[in-house]
This record gives sequence, C-alpha cells and structure tokens, in this order.
Amino acid sequence: MKFLERFFDKNRPSKENRYFYLYEVVQNFFFSTKVATTGKTHIRDRLDVQRVMVVVWFATFPAMFWGMYNMGFWGLDYIDRGGFSSTGDWHNWLVQLVGTDVNNHFHRFWFGMVYFIPIYVTVFVVGIACEAIFATIRRHEINEGAFVSTVLFSLSCPPDIPLWQAASGIAFGIVVGKELFGGTGKNFLNPALTGRAFIYFAYPTELSGDMVWIAGLVDNGALDGYSGATALGIGAAEGIAGISSNFTWGQSFFGFIPGSIGETSTFLILLSGAYLVYAKIASWRIIFGTLIGMIAMSAFLNFVGSETNPMFSVPWYWHLTIGGFAFGMIFMATEPVTAASTNKGRWIYGLSIGVIAVLIRVINPAFPEGMMLAILFANLLAPAIDFAVTSRQTSKRMQRYNS
Repeated sequence: MKFLERFFDKNRPSKENRYFYLYEVVQNFFFSTKVATTGKTHIRDRLDVQRVMVVVWFATFPAMFWGMYNMGFWGLDYIDRGGFSSTGDWHNWLVQLVGTDVNNHFHRFWFGMVYFIPIYVTVFVVGIACEAIFATIRRHEINEGAFVSTVLFSLSCPPDIPLWQAASGIAFGIVVGKELFGGTGKNFLNPALTGRAFIYFAYPTELSGDMVWIAGLVDNGALDGYSGATALGIGAAEGIAGISSNFTWGQSFFGFIPGSIGETSTFLILLSGAYLVYAKIASWRIIFGTLIGMIAMSAFLNFVGSETNPMFSVPWYWHLTIGGFAFGMIFMATEPVTAASTNKGRWIYGLSIGVIAVLIRVINPAFPEGMMLAILFANLLAPAIDFAVTSRQTSKRMQRYNS
C-alpha cells in the first residue's frame, strides 16, 4: 500500500487541472483524504460525507447477499422441477461453471450472483462515469453519493432486466435526477428512484406486472414461460387469502419469497435500518412516520372493505413485508438531501409516504407496487413541508415575543 500511496502522491495533478477531481476520487477510494480542517472556527467531526455513504453502502450488503441466495433458490428450484439443463440465455455458461444443484447452498448463491453482479457492475460503471463527466466539466469533487445511488438502483431492479436498460436507467437518474439541478445537495428527487421510475414507464411491458422478478424468461426449450408470481401480484388478484395460501408471513418477513433482490428479506432490511439509526445516518422519525402512515391507511381500507378489489383485505403487517415497502422505507425515504429536514417535517414526510404507498397499491390496480411513486411524490412535497413547519414555528415565536 505504501507503493500505491507514493504513486498517487507522485502523479498528483495541480488543482487547476480539469482532471484533478477525477484523480482525487480515485485516490480517496483507496486512502482517506489528507486535507484536514485546522481553523478554530470549524466544527470537527470524523463523520464526513464519504464515511456516511460508505456506511450506507455496507448496510445494503445483508439484503444484497441474501437476495442473491434467495433468487438462486427460486431459479434452481424451477430448473430442477422442470427438468431443464440450461437457463437458455447468456448467463448459462457462467451458471454451468459451478452447477445447478438446488440443494447446494453455494450453487444457489452463485446463480444469484451470475444475474445480479453484471447488473451492478453495469450500473456502477455508467453511474460513476456520469458523475465523473459532470465533475470534470464543472471542476468540482465527485460526490460519494453516486456509490449509494448505484447500489440502491441495482437492488431495486428485477434480476432479468436487460443491461442496456439498467444503464439507461441509472444514467437518467444521475443526470436528470441530480446533475441537471446542480449535483448532490441541490437535487430534490432521489436519483435511484428517478432512474427506476424512468425505466418503469419507458419499458412498461418488461418491467411491470407481477412476473418480472424471475430470471430466464426465454425459449429454446429452457425456462420458457417461467412465471413465479410475487406476493404483491397475488394480492392484487386474490387478496390476503391468495397471499397466505402461497406464503406464510414468516416466509415473507425473513425473505423466503420471490422479489427484486434487495427487497425480499424485511428482517435484514430492518436490522440494517436499526444500525443506520444508531449511527445517526437515517432519521428514525421518517421511518416511524412512514410505518404509522402505512398502518393507519391500511387499517382504514381494511375497515372500509371492497367486494371488487381484493387488495382492500391486505393487513398492514403484510404490506410491510411484501414488495419494496421496507426497502424503500429504510434506504430511499431516509435519503437526507431529498427528505424533509425539520423534525416535525420528517414526521409529516414519513406519514405522507406511508399513506400514499398504500393508496397506490390498493386503489390503482395497474400498479401493485406503490412505494417508488410514494417516495417521489413526498420528495416533491418535502420543501413545502419544511417551509410550512418553519413558518409556523417562526409565527409562534413572534407571537411569544410580542406578547
């Protein structure tokens, strides 16, 4: 490592060089910055933006690794039951390097890796490239937030998404969702969700419905027509009776159900959320506000009921564990730049996400997953929420001052 450190120091460009910030982000990937605040008027804190983003990045690992293993189980289980010898697509030669034994734990994990890692590598390279281009043009530092945006975007995608679609989605999210508004700290929409929404509405036939979670929708005698419905898809068609007849709540809570890689294990997601709250990176007010809003709205819809819409019967504890609700609540809703910044505002912001997510899930039959749009809507409301809260607080103080 000393050799690598000397190499960076020897080849360090001047700050006037347009590639200085690109060089700096590569160096900071291996080493901590040597620049330190020395003035007496500055606040000293070891928790900088880089460390915050690294902590969030690592916090996604439990859900990521479990998601790969779980996806491998469902994929290999179908191969085994169908008597197939191939996935029928370009992933197959990589899968066959290890094997397709559904009872072998490593085979399951390898199968999930073969489908997820290419998505993540593609998203990471394209996302960081977009960030680097804008940093070079504007001559500012490359913000580490792009590292988190790329992993969150990848984990929210179905494992059979074409790589070119994943690349276009993250490029749209980084460029349109963040850079066009001035970069990190100036964007009002979550970049990962912006990119996810773009590919969802740009390619609705491939990324909507309840069958997109599974890898290998191919022909040529392989996994032709493999369609394992997600719990949300079943709920939209059959309600809570259909969900509980296919999965137990314990299976959905611990992650033994099909779904996008990052969203399957609510248990691991909540553990990561507890750590992020403990590290004072995620706001517990937003998390509990989102949870309370979801519970209140789902309980109300349970009470109202519907003879034509079976989703009205789904209770709150199932809403928590199916689809991307928990993943969005912990990793997306708490994103500090696009969320409300006042304490009261965070409660209102979280409540609005929980309410809107359930409304979209239940009332809109064409869109069974409502968490993505709920958070984006709340991102748009966040500035107005903070303005209303601060204006009310200012008004109360003025009244006390004048009285």
